[in-house]
Amino acid sequence: QVQLVESGGGLVQAGASLRLSCAASGRTFSSYAMGWFRQAPGKEREFVAAITWSGGNTNYADSVKGRFTISRDNAKNTVYLQMNSLKPEDTAVYYCAVDTYYRGRPHRPQEYDYWGQGTQVTVSS
Repeated sequence: QVQLVESGGGLVQAGASLRLSCAASGRTFSSYAMGWFRQAPGKEREFVAAITWSGGNTNYADSVKGRFTISRDNAKNTVYLQMNSLKPEDTAVYYCAVDTYYRGRPHRPQEYDYWGQGTQVTVSS
């Protein structure tokens, strides 16, 4: 199995930046992707960004494109989410996840096999 440990969340003012980290351990897979989702209280989970591990191809939700950047550190088995120009509507619990058999559908939560515990991001106005 895969364990995912997230960090980097916090409370910031609108316009500020945060960098989330997600360190993966355990099993590795021949072809996989890692993604970020977020969920606000009472709301459905929504896709934020994803990256393929080998090629580094990225996908973003329209709501964060141009503000957020997903990246990876292969040596550390870690994925990052750099969040700039944060808005109050970005407030949510952010989850990282692993898609063990990437098929080009990063926006679908059901594609992901392992999930982290989540880290809270709060953006004040």
